[in-house]
Amino acid sequence: MRVVVFGATGMVGQGVLRECLLAEDVTEVLVVGRTPTGRKHPKLREITLPDVGDLGGVREEVTGVDACFYCLGVSSWGLDEAAYTRISYDYPLAAARLLAEVSPAATFVYVSGVGTDSSGAGRVMWARVKGRAENAVLELLPNGYAARPGFIQPTYGVVSKTRWYRLGYAVTRPLFPLLRRLFPNQVTTTDRLGRAMLRVAREGSPRRVLANRDLS
Repeated sequence: MRVVVFGATGMVGQGVLRECLLAEDVTEVLVVGRTPTGRKHPKLREITLPDVGDLGGVREEVTGVDACFYCLGVSSWGLDEAAYTRISYDYPLAAARLLAEVSPAATFVYVSGVGTDSSGAGRVMWARVKGRAENAVLELLPNGYAARPGFIQPTYGVVSKTRWYRLGYAVTRPLFPLLRRLFPNQVTTTDRLGRAMLRVAREGSPRRVLANRDLS
């Protein structure tokens, strides 16, 4: 299986990349993003782009791939809707449109989050923008999925790029086993999420919008 990962330096992307490199049936992992991962692996190839919305240079590289995991994202904190839309709607839609042209049968998993507003008309800006992105991905690709994880505990050395997220995860780490028992449908880990996304690529899913319980 040939796999593309967008945003492999983020917390979710790091977890997905780890599981892809570990999976025996994944033969090649192409990472596309704004910064290099720093990882070295026989399966891994990387393309660093200054503008992830301009994917003309990777067209041949993603032709015929089996799966694309779109993990690139950013916190909405401090961003207006136009700036957030560029990263959380325009960028993933550029990837989805390209895959629809050159790898239309590929599984495409767009990572949004719990609370995403699929109506696209709610009051919460990030939820509204990601809801529009979800809808567009599902319409473009017959094997498109939207993943809505809840609370994600980083594992196996995965680190969030956002400082206040890192502080929050450090505080909750000792409590995670308890949270897992109390709220099994609301929490997951980066390794579980990565394996769940690979499972969707292999087997598909009867639901195209994947709740946290489908990803843990």
